[in-house]
Amino acid sequence: MLSPESAAVVRATLPTVGGALDEITARFYGTMFAEQPELLDGLFNRGNQASGEQRRALAGSIAGFARALLADPGARPDALLSRIAHKHATLGVTEDQYTIVHKYLFRAIGDVLGDAVTPEVAAAWDEVYWLMAGALIAQEARLYHEAQVDPRDPWRRWTVVERREETPDVVSFLLRPADDGPLPRARAGQYVSVRALMPDGIHQTRQYSLSNAPGDRLRRITVKRVASVADAPEGEVSNQLHRIVGVGDELTLSAPFGDVVLDDADTPLVLVSAGIGCTPMVGMLEHLAATGSSRPVWVLHADRAPADHALRADTRRLVNQLPGAKAEFWYQQDAAAEPGSRTGLMDPDDLDLPADADVYLCGALPFMRAVRTRLLRAGVPARRIRYEVFGPDLWPAHPEG
Repeated sequence: MLSPESAAVVRATLPTVGGALDEITARFYGTMFAEQPELLDGLFNRGNQASGEQRRALAGSIAGFARALLADPGARPDALLSRIAHKHATLGVTEDQYTIVHKYLFRAIGDVLGDAVTPEVAAAWDEVYWLMAGALIAQEARLYHEAQVDPRDPWRRWTVVERREETPDVVSFLLRPADDGPLPRARAGQYVSVRALMPDGIHQTRQYSLSNAPGDRLRRITVKRVASVADAPEGEVSNQLHRIVGVGDELTLSAPFGDVVLDDADTPLVLVSAGIGCTPMVGMLEHLAATGSSRPVWVLHADRAPADHALRADTRRLVNQLPGAKAEFWYQQDAAAEPGSRTGLMDPDDLDLPADADVYLCGALPFMRAVRTRLLRAGVPARRIRYEVFGPDLWPAHPEG
């Protein structure tokens, strides 16, 4: 609970602090990595740092948490932090690291805002930080306990038993535990972190959805090679996996985490994806097929062309296995190569989607925003629409329509 005194100070200073958060987080990361470069070895993704995505995500989470506290000072906005906690759990974030972040973050706040940071202002925002950190620490402790993971040693070696080229830029890896032990528990829709050693000796991590049923004796991840675009560097982990990993090699993976998971209800499902966002949807379809589900399922997918549509054959196979499933595909090019598909961008407006459906979205943020807006307009309640983001979450947990 945010104290009334701190709430008054935070409310008065939120425009100033919020307006400077991008500069504050840039200084925070720069100073922290300069003084503790070991944190870049496996914990923070250099690509997200270079593009500014991580900085903007941190700024957005702090501002969003502060606004939530002001809206209801007696509430713990745990739902706002759930996605962050799951991401932290795949990286093995520990409680002591929040003290390190606090040190450099509040130094950056003082450096950027100067005399505006009075003792009262510092104390109020300190309270916000530790309320947020405390909520995350509690959630992460529960996640580690449920997954039987020691955050000081969260990694496990897996052997590649098959490498399958899905498209020119997408490859799937079928994996089994290198120690031949039991598979960790997983739910359809979850992801793992892959920890890869780069040529310069630094470890980098990236999250990949499980693209097969979590009950299988093997696990599959499907990796799109991320090319450099404009000022954004190429994806270090994805390109490393594409270049050097083959059958018999080993990968280092975390246990599965993620809060956008398929529930066990019997309500209709609408699985909406674009590009490589199809991966958690195929995992959900495999789970439905493996459990003999009779739920009505709509699979909606958009891609550049059929040749770029990863796991397309798997999707068709699984839809055919499910008695209540149907699929609609949209392609910007060569739609004729996939019988029954549509040309152009996804347009769900002319589909008779059930208003009581549970909807799952995965793809680029502009795509998900556009589809969500159309679904809301069609009468699907916001509480029934869930989404997954690859990389730092730059979209609020409860985005406005």
